[in-house]
Parts: sequence; structure tokens; C-alpha cells
Amino acid sequence: MDDDATDNHPRTTDSHADSYAGSQAGSQAGDRAGGRAGDHAGDHAVVLGAGLAGLLAARVLARRFSRVTMIERDELPQGEPVFRPGIPQSRHAHVLWSRGVELIELMLPGITDKLVAAGAGLYDSPRDFLWLSPADWFGPVSGARVLLASRELLDQAVRQEVLRNPRIRVRSGEAAAGLAAGPGGRTVTGVELRGGERLAARLVVDATGRTSKAPAWLAELGHPAPEVTRCDSHLGYSSRYFEIPDDPGRRWQGMYVQGRPELPRGGVLMPLDADRWLVTLVGNGEHAPSVREEEFLPFARSLRSPALYDAIRDATPLSAPTAFRNTANEWRHYERLERWPAGFVVLGDAVCRFNPVYGHGMTVAALAAEALAKEIRTLNPEEISAASRRIQRRTTAVAAVPWQIATSEDMRYPVTEGPPPDRATRILQSYMSRVMVAANTDPAIASRFFGVLSLTSPPGTLLDPVTMVRVLSKRGLPTAPHTTDYPSHHGPPVARAQNRPPAVG
Repeated sequence: MDDDATDNHPRTTDSHADSYAGSQAGSQAGDRAGGRAGDHAGDHAVVLGAGLAGLLAARVLARRFSRVTMIERDELPQGEPVFRPGIPQSRHAHVLWSRGVELIELMLPGITDKLVAAGAGLYDSPRDFLWLSPADWFGPVSGARVLLASRELLDQAVRQEVLRNPRIRVRSGEAAAGLAAGPGGRTVTGVELRGGERLAARLVVDATGRTSKAPAWLAELGHPAPEVTRCDSHLGYSSRYFEIPDDPGRRWQGMYVQGRPELPRGGVLMPLDADRWLVTLVGNGEHAPSVREEEFLPFARSLRSPALYDAIRDATPLSAPTAFRNTANEWRHYERLERWPAGFVVLGDAVCRFNPVYGHGMTVAALAAEALAKEIRTLNPEEISAASRRIQRRTTAVAAVPWQIATSEDMRYPVTEGPPPDRATRILQSYMSRVMVAANTDPAIASRFFGVLSLTSPPGTLLDPVTMVRVLSKRGLPTAPHTTDYPSHHGPPVARAQNRPPAVG
């Protein structure tokens, strides 16, 4: 992370932050006045998008720039956390893996405790969950820490902490229409807002996510469009909130029933904000779940285990089912462009987005912010602008491991569209199938597996000689065995065990 000892601006102390009237409305009003007063870049950075990637980027940039302005298309909510259109996937399951928790805590000290106080939960995965992998049930072993909270709560808590910094302002209900640039499009000098206003900036960061217009904006400046790699397993979501029913015998906190290529259906159940469950059903291709209310429970009953169905069959729904289908892995390869304008960087889902079923998006946003912090820690604003191409490559590099995880797994499904797996990927898939079998029976392998899945440990952790010997020692076990309805350490609700309908294939 960035080092205060190298900061070329006065440190923003807690007392300064506390004295800042950091309400969102005040923040917007101050920037409307200050941002329009002078049309010069000076020591100013603009961040487009106030989602997690944009918020963390603004926090990092405030160490080097005296002014950071965030431009957000949505009208940001006041008061209680609520859904907003700019984050349509927020009504579906989200996980912040341990590496993301650690990095966000470093950037915003105390944020984890505030989230937990507001109803978020810190859990150990898979120990605190019922988790049926493609191979078998995980035992109650320690793997990786996860933070579970509604996306609305998480974004609001992070936004409030970021805006405590008096250098950062947000203008909501506004959007960028394009980039302002110098001669020949060699330097980005600011942004053009809808309505005609121009904001001058030394650095512009695009963190507008899946709807990013960066390719078109760069084309207008004379730059080629980036190559795009896409891998789409045609995964569909259907999610619904439930009231948590009383069950004194319940010893788990959440549940994940994964599918297999021959039955590509699964489901996630997670506690949210202390008093409700979010249940997300998933399926690939023609197995994508419906959003019709009468089909939600039958789909849950069709999974490889009846455990999720048993949990919700008598629970009170708090919402109608909601669909999400935009789940393809897509990488815009800005890092490959030979020409790149100074003063411009693209971050987060605007560069690389992943099938959300693996839960990596928010953690990758934190990793990109960490990479940004490392690149600019000793630079002044003018030097940061000049280093944009290097910054683009370094911040994009953090996507390589989660991309490999997501695409290599998605390639197992026959309906997946994208580059076919090469020989190295097929070997990796075969080995990872054996890792999964071993992780279900060996706590040491489970710990290493979840270290990699949580992006805390490098993939090589699973390839060291000791680990490979342990993994290959299980080669006599099948990779797709018949599995029991429940794991050995936790059975069905007692009152329902006698009359539960059979699972259907």
C-alpha cells in the first residue's frame, strides 16, 4: 500500500476528516462550486463511477492529488442503503474474499468493524457453510475468511468512509459524454460532461464498469479499439430474499450447492445484514432458472442436494425473484495497445469482468486499487499523468489469476462460447479436479485451495511438490462420485426429514 512517508501532500488526519462536513449533499455542492470555478488541470483527478472500483481509486488518488472529483450517473441514495440502477447485479449473491477484506481495511481503517456493526458478517469458508463441491461435501474445515453483506450496505459504508476525506467530492446524477484531449489525442486533459460542461484534470480514471464507453472515447481521439477476449458460459441467475426461519438445530451460516457439467444447476444461500437470507439460483444455458415465483422452489428442489430446498421451503419470501444474465467473462486488452494517452486509466469491470459466480469482482477492484497505490506512491500529479500507460498495465495485471480461474472452470461446460481450452488448460482442469477431490478429504489441501480461490495465495501454492504428492495420493477417488443429500457433519431439519420430497434430476 502507499506509504505516508512518501506522501507529497499534507496528511489528511482523522481530526481533519471529522471536522469535514462530509455529508454527501455537502460534498456534491462543494464540488459543483469548486469544479466550475477554474478550467485548469492543476492538481486535480477525475474518477468516473462511484462503485467500489471508483471509490477505492479515489481514496488512493487523494494521497497524491489535492482534489479528486467523482462523477456518478446515478443519484446516490441518502439514508438507508437501497438498490441503484448502476449496480444491477447487487440483488444477487456477492462475496468479498479475505484478500479484498484485508486491502479495503488497509485503505479505510476501521471499515470492517463498521460493516459488521451495520449487520455484515465475517465467516470462515467452508467451515461455517454447507458446501457441496463438484466432487463432494467439504468438511467443517477452515479455508478462507469471507465478508457477506448486501452490496447496497457495502457500497454505502465504503462511500461514507471515502467521502470523509476533504480532498474527495462526488457529483451524482451526472455522466461523462467523452474525453477532453490535447493535440493528436496524445494526452487526456479532462472530461466532457453531458450538458456541455468540461472538467479539466491531470488524470481521468474510468471506473464505470460494464457500461464503459472507453473504447468509443479512445477511437474519437484516434486510438485503436482494444482486442476483446470473451468466454461466456451462459450462466443465469434468479435471486430472492427470505426471512430467516427459526431453527435451533441449524449450525451453518450459509450454503453453496454447486452443479456439474452433466447437471449445470446450483444455488447459494447467504445471510445478509443480520436478518434475512439472499438465495441465488444459477444454471447454464437451458438450465438457467426462471424468475416465475411458482418455479423458484421446484428449481431449488432439482439441485444435487435437497439441502437448500429444505432450508427455504417454509421460509417467508421477502421479494419476488429477480434475474441477471450478463455474466460473461470479458477482457478488453488495453494493456496490449501500443499507443496510450497520458492522463487516462481504466479500472475494474471496465477493463476485465468475470463470471460473478466465483465472487472475485470486488476483490479484484481492491487489488487494482492496491496496484494503483504502488505505482503512484512516489510520483507527483504530472508524473502520474505521464506514467498512465505503465499504470494501465500494472493495474490490469491483477486480473490474470481470477481470469484463469473463471475461464478454465467455465470451459468445462459444453454451452460455453469462447476460445477452446488449449492443452495446458486441459491439463490444469484435470489436475484441479483432483485438487477438488483432495480438498474434500484433506484439510491441508482445503486450506491451500481456498487460499488460491480467495486470491490470498498464488496459484503456485497448489503446484508445489508437497501439495502435488498429497493431491495425487487421492487419485483412486472418483472426481464425480454419487454424493449424499447432506454432509456427515450436518443432517436435514429433523421435523422435515421424514416427509421431504425426493430431489429430481
